[in-house]
Amino acid sequence: MTPQQQGTGSATSTRTGLAEHIAAVHKLRRDYRALPKEAPVRLAKPTSNLFRFREPTGAPALDVSAFTGVISVDPVERLADVGGMTTYEDLVAATLPHGLMPTVVPQLRTITLGGAVTGMGIESSSFRSGLPHEAVREMEILTGGGDVVTATRDNEYSDLFHGFPNSYGTLGYSLRLRVELEPVSPYVHLRHVRFHKAAEAMDALALVCADREYEGQPVDFVDGVAFGPDELYLTLARFTDEAPWTSDYTGQEVYYRSIQHYAGSGPGDYLTIADYLWRWDTDWFWCSRAFGTQHPLVRALWPRSLKRSDVYRRLVAWDRRTDFSRLLNHYRGRRPKEPLIQDIEVGVERGAEFLDTYHAEIGMTPVWMCPLRLREPRRPGQGGGEHVWPLYPLDHDRLYVNFGFWGLVDMKPGQRRAHHNRLVEETVAELGGHKSLYSDSFYEEEEFWRLYNGTAYAGLKEAYDPEGRLLDLYAKCVRNR
Repeated sequence: MTPQQQGTGSATSTRTGLAEHIAAVHKLRRDYRALPKEAPVRLAKPTSNLFRFREPTGAPALDVSAFTGVISVDPVERLADVGGMTTYEDLVAATLPHGLMPTVVPQLRTITLGGAVTGMGIESSSFRSGLPHEAVREMEILTGGGDVVTATRDNEYSDLFHGFPNSYGTLGYSLRLRVELEPVSPYVHLRHVRFHKAAEAMDALALVCADREYEGQPVDFVDGVAFGPDELYLTLARFTDEAPWTSDYTGQEVYYRSIQHYAGSGPGDYLTIADYLWRWDTDWFWCSRAFGTQHPLVRALWPRSLKRSDVYRRLVAWDRRTDFSRLLNHYRGRRPKEPLIQDIEVGVERGAEFLDTYHAEIGMTPVWMCPLRLREPRRPGQGGGEHVWPLYPLDHDRLYVNFGFWGLVDMKPGQRRAHHNRLVEETVAELGGHKSLYSDSFYEEEEFWRLYNGTAYAGLKEAYDPEGRLLDLYAKCVRNR
């Protein structure tokens, strides 16, 4: 087994032939048209990485299980055709044996290609490769109107191609995507660099992302963690063909704790490429501590196969359904807690301001930090006020930093409903940033459409879902219908 193949977990790398895919498209189209027009449209999916939990409706759901496989991998052209419901775990399992990977691999194994494109994905290669949808050459979409179209950057459906990211299944569902791949080395070398002030970390991040090197060594991946206002780390990683050792964070050791351990050490740390791609999944970043799985005794008994983000998410979903943790806190006489599960982006020049406000007003740590810059060039004829991806309008030449924070925050007497979530939304808006919509949102409708380009969205909705078979973006992401 090669280093590229190691650590791929339980991925089966399901392969789907083109003929089978075409037959599945025809069946899904018939199934969609057969749904009662008054019924909400839902997908029957085994996993989800959204944090907008809904009660089961009993409404019929579309079976999309036929779109969960890798159709083909072309190692010469460095392209892969995949079903829209294919997980990155399965795609990586299919591409690493060819010495290739998707240009951006989101952190969690069960994120799907379609989910990362219609939602928003990011990882430590995003400072050079942008966001996952920027690696898409073409996407086959079942629109809300019941048509199946193939959208590219420059064909008759280019408006749908560029408007699909951040539409969250409200314009249609991706059935097939053709995505770009990039070559990898067998190993990744990591260096963890500590900073004592947020401003210093943001300044260093801007320089590293501009130069793509640090202290004379190339940088292929960048992310970081803030453990507190005076303890921040940037992890600068590069491909390498050799490794004197490799660490394993699927056993007793925990990856995020290694950042503090290895910071400033001469040799740094080494991982196989597969273990690097999934370094955050094993412990769902640091969220596994809520289930006790970072305690040495529990960790020794917890099977490796169950150290996965989708397992932890199912536990959270069970807790939301049963209200177990809230009731437990109540009977123990503890303060109620507010779930704060969010990812936001602000310009790197405003990153320190966000962190300072966050630490002063919220204080939940750690916080993930990941830089990104759009890769896509402006389309011909675009004016300065237009955006390449209109529903998530990031400035083309600006370096952003994604801050991710996930956990529970103590509520104080007299605080408004969703106090901390609303504070995050207000702070991000003041700093000219954006918030991802995979979790709870609380915007008023007018503000929401201003932030997420309601004018462009209305045109896309009229063109591709004229009868309103699918929810609109505000109803789905804020009203949580």
